[in-house]
Amino acid sequence: MKVVILAGGFGTRISEESEYKPKPMIEIGGKPILWHIMKEYSYYGYNEFIICAGYKQHVIKEWFADYFLHTSDVTFDFTQGNKVVVHNQYSEPWKVTVVDTGLHTMTGGRIKRVQPYIENETFMMTYGDGVCDVNISELVKFHKSHGKIATLTSVVLQQEKGILDISGDNAVQSFREKSVSDGAPINAGYMVLEPEIFNYVDGDNTVFEKKPLEKLAKKGELMSYSHTGYWQCMDTKREKDILEQLWDKKKAPWKKWED
Repeated sequence: MKVVILAGGFGTRISEESEYKPKPMIEIGGKPILWHIMKEYSYYGYNEFIICAGYKQHVIKEWFADYFLHTSDVTFDFTQGNKVVVHNQYSEPWKVTVVDTGLHTMTGGRIKRVQPYIENETFMMTYGDGVCDVNISELVKFHKSHGKIATLTSVVLQQEKGILDISGDNAVQSFREKSVSDGAPINAGYMVLEPEIFNYVDGDNTVFEKKPLEKLAKKGELMSYSHTGYWQCMDTKREKDILEQLWDKKKAPWKKWED
């Protein structure tokens, strides 16, 4: 199953660093938060990624183009015709497709633009600026059990995110983007989607969290996987610092893989 990661928006400028690179490329513990998200999925055996790039998309492409150099020792021998020798090469078993989905494209439009790479398959989708310790295997199992078009992961936080009204059988009855409702479950991303989702996206100007999810909710085709563990987005420098401190103290809840 492929994993789509939204990494193309302007987002919030959380520091001077984000003026020169996309927010998903801002580093936590010396690696982009995008890498942390991919490692989460890889831990559960999902290694094929489609990155929806846009703002400064060349930074993402260049980072992956040189990824094997990041994880290896390298000898540059200029005495023998600029010979390059890579020692102890290691990289994850990833297949990464980076797609320029446009500079001003909305979230739904970015998903629509990568449809040719997904074809007629169930796929996963999340945002490129948040980490979570959700059990992805259980999330996928839950999605397959109900037969609906979409499953999102919900968490309970006192924040202004996508507010969900969830019924007793975990069906999402309504979806409201960025409304204030303390203690209500919010959309944390980490979605599983059927290819029928593309029928709900009109084009580049479609905000995925508005018309598509609202329409799915009204039709009873949007389900919630309730997560009671850790989730944290990185919208501010304070949130970046929180993630950095957890990583430095080796207490990062989202890190389940071995070094």
